[in-house]
Amino acid sequence: MDEKTRPTDTLFGTTLPAELERFLNDINPWWQGKPMPPLPPFRRWLFDHALQRLKSGLAPVTVIRGPRQVGKTTLHQQIIDHLLSTENVNPRRIFRVQFDEIPSLKRLEDPILSLCRWYENRVLGGTFNEWARKGEPVFVFLDEVQNLTDWAPQVKALVDHHAIRVLLTGSSALRIEHGRDSLAGRISTLELGTLLLREIAALRGWGDLSPLLPLNGLKELKERRFWEDLRKYGKKHQEVRDRAFAAFSERGGYPVAQARVDRPWEEVADQLNETVIRRVIQHDLRLGERGRKRDQNLLEELFRLSCRYAGQSPGPALFVQELRQALNTNVGYQRVLAYLRFLNDTLLIRLVPPLELRLKRAKGSPKICLCDHSLRASWLQEVIPLTPEDLQQNPHLSDLAGHIAESVVGYFLGTMPGLDLAWFPGRGIEPEVDYVITIGEHRIPMEVKYRHRIDEHRDTLGLRAFLEKTVYHAPFGILITLRDDVPITDPRIIALPLSSLLLMR
Repeated sequence: MDEKTRPTDTLFGTTLPAELERFLNDINPWWQGKPMPPLPPFRRWLFDHALQRLKSGLAPVTVIRGPRQVGKTTLHQQIIDHLLSTENVNPRRIFRVQFDEIPSLKRLEDPILSLCRWYENRVLGGTFNEWARKGEPVFVFLDEVQNLTDWAPQVKALVDHHAIRVLLTGSSALRIEHGRDSLAGRISTLELGTLLLREIAALRGWGDLSPLLPLNGLKELKERRFWEDLRKYGKKHQEVRDRAFAAFSERGGYPVAQARVDRPWEEVADQLNETVIRRVIQHDLRLGERGRKRDQNLLEELFRLSCRYAGQSPGPALFVQELRQALNTNVGYQRVLAYLRFLNDTLLIRLVPPLELRLKRAKGSPKICLCDHSLRASWLQEVIPLTPEDLQQNPHLSDLAGHIAESVVGYFLGTMPGLDLAWFPGRGIEPEVDYVITIGEHRIPMEVKYRHRIDEHRDTLGLRAFLEKTVYHAPFGILITLRDDVPITDPRIIALPLSSLLLMR
């Protein structure tokens, strides 16, 4: 047996191929006293929260989920660097594994447990529990864990019998949620999306802004005072807010787009198409259950339609008709809906359901919201501005900008943990409402009217109709606008520009 395939010996009967052992040593260079790769100095907003939960959270397992390329792996590495350089953690107490396209890992039986046994013997020089009893618990980092079909039972067995702290990441909502079911009581989930507006401002060096809403502060949203304070906060920091919003409008919220402003948008767009969209369609979604291949052409065309109808709720007939024309094949809506849910599970899109009231299932299709409008711009090669100044110069783009703004609002609200988000289809004499958030027994209706001139009567019709139904328990409504200082005389309605809404978090 040559060196390349020779298994290494372990105390617990686990054998690893020599090339896999070398890989593990390469991605854990601190074991040999070697430096990590250079890391960006900018830290995402989730850094402190993730670090605190890893070290002392109630649950032994912390999950960070989010779309591809939003910085989850970088966050892993920055936390490891912090533990080593700032907290002087013994390098042997840190074990990181990346499960992204490493075939030899998948060939292992129970790979997470097997690798941890190997690590205990070959690196740690003792069991996890022995180190924990010394007051030096081990930190295990598992990256893109959803690539393992049975990761959750293995992690459950690991934390049930060993006193360790685990931080894992995943790009699939469905697979992570399935894991949550079997890890009940042992898991805490954090969601990382594209850059927040205040992160763009900090990354570009324009100023540091604090969030108005605490991480678990949903009850604040029931208070009219909070929304009024948010409007004032946006006005107070108008200069920084507007610069950050202009950058967001131009390039979106992907870290690579804002960090590499030295590169032209066309190059950034190609990068997003390759590393985000095609990566999801050709890799993450290519294989279904039992290894059955999904239709790549259908996935690509469906994502294209999701971009076209971002912020809208296209019905079954429209989807089926356009897909049949584009692909020249017969496609049923149930298959379309299943594929839409696959895209939703990758967190590239979010399907906002119609609101169900009084135990009645609402009639209506889900509203499609993109995780970032830059994906629409890159995939369709069509840049739609969102700033008042740009839309003043390009009034023919106003309707499209309105739909994109609605998509931005939907995904932004949808990533807030624990927030119940839906949209209200028109029914009978009741007009449609773009979004409704539910907090306890209260519902807050929200309308997006993204235009320069607001007709107070016409553009608040949906909000007023919803507010007047006492059964909906709606104390006030929110009108999301393009500009500041929209005059609304109805005391039940708070006008708030999109740019200020995005400063909430």
